[in-house]
Amino acid sequence: MFQFIYSQLIRLVLPFILIRLWWQGRKAPALRRDWQHRLGWVPEISGPVIWVHAVSVGETIAAGPLVRRLLARNLGATILMTAMTDTGLAQARKMFGDRVTYAYAPYDTPGAIRRFLDRINPRILVILETEIWPNMIRQCRRRRVPVFLINARLSERSARGYERVKGLAAPIMKSITWVAAQADRDADRFRRIGVAASHVEVTGSVKFDVDIPDDVRAASSALREELGARPVWIAGSTHSGEDQQLLDAHQRILQQHPEALLIIVPRHPDRFDSVAELAEKEGFSVARRSTGDDPAETQIYLGDTMGELMMLYGASDIAFVGGSLIERGGHNPLEPAAWGIPVFSGPHVFNFETIYEHLLTDGAVQVIDGADALAMALSKLMTDKEECRAYGVRALSVVQKNRGALDKVVEGIIERL
Repeated sequence: MFQFIYSQLIRLVLPFILIRLWWQGRKAPALRRDWQHRLGWVPEISGPVIWVHAVSVGETIAAGPLVRRLLARNLGATILMTAMTDTGLAQARKMFGDRVTYAYAPYDTPGAIRRFLDRINPRILVILETEIWPNMIRQCRRRRVPVFLINARLSERSARGYERVKGLAAPIMKSITWVAAQADRDADRFRRIGVAASHVEVTGSVKFDVDIPDDVRAASSALREELGARPVWIAGSTHSGEDQQLLDAHQRILQQHPEALLIIVPRHPDRFDSVAELAEKEGFSVARRSTGDDPAETQIYLGDTMGELMMLYGASDIAFVGGSLIERGGHNPLEPAAWGIPVFSGPHVFNFETIYEHLLTDGAVQVIDGADALAMALSKLMTDKEECRAYGVRALSVVQKNRGALDKVVEGIIERL
């Protein structure tokens, strides 16, 4: 009954979702491209298929090392990567080119999922983190397609939410073949909401197994040469409500370090123009990466391209990870940590609580709240090069000593194929 009611509700709101997609496509034409995928009409794929679903950019980056390992195993299967967002698919294409196949994930109506599965006939479904869609999971299990929830995390708030709709959630959870949880608390919460205890295993976070391809390292080094010896800090994956605070912090930093550069990278492309306008309104000189502007003399360098955040982290001395000064839950701090640079964050990091615990325990991240505190801490590290280097060493050390989850996940997938 709960599944039926859910499916009917999804069907009712679907026309409004499609209208919203068309409206957003005015500014982001990529959203309208291949829109039929979202209703299940994707090109047919022959032969065995490993379906890897990552909702957006962050999850796609996290899936990168896993997909590379699966490709290296020569399993004789097509790897299909899906995402819900155009930015997620753009990131995937940048990472893998023609080595894998791509599609938008279908909306979670019974018909869309059925058409999608008929056309791709997957051998397994690998879902990154906690992207739980009832019809997707139930229909896969009906077709005896194993469903793996990889790098799985579940906050206490989300667990309580699932408990409130236990009639819907419990049958879905029982349909999941394997949950590879990031931490013990995540595993306990998944068991609490209905996943069979024998189907849950703590493997750690695959995000610690971040790898930096050689071409990204080369591009980063080239950009750093352009920037010169000036102090460079980056604010990655910023959201509305944070940019003003970051610009205020940079204004204060420039009083002590007038040659400093802020690279700011908004999380969503539709905010590129508004962030550039805000910075110019505040009196900063702004260069945009998308137009090939020279960043050598500017005060703000806007990272308004897709799929280059990892490279831009590598060209910086210090990183602030966005989505954390507002109640968004933060983004992945391990991407800058893997470059061996100091990592800063705001206080709202509930999406990465386990990772931040590791970093905080080893003194590898500084959590600040507001422009004044951020400016003071950054200025101190820009002055004290040795302390800046030590922070970066600690950050990289946390990444290195927590690697290994990816090996467990890959072996777990192979064993269950």
